[in-house]
Amino acid sequence: MAGMFIDVKVDAKIASDPEAAKKLVEVCPVSIFAQENGGGLRIVAENLDECVLCDLCIEAVAKGGVEVIRLYDR
Repeated sequence: MAGMFIDVKVDAKIASDPEAAKKLVEVCPVSIFAQENGGGLRIVAENLDECVLCDLCIEAVAKGGVEVIRLYDR
């Protein structure tokens, strides 16, 4: 589920990798990411529009692993 202004897509390989999920949780200043009990990644939908477009999540994982989509640019 996308926010009003922002959506975030995470590659399935990244989302299922506990180490990558942990990195994303740690770097996001507005808690868009959470780690499930099994270690996988969950996007916290209610926090999506808090995104400050810092790109820390994009830089934290392999290229193409995270995409921040600005819905207002469409």
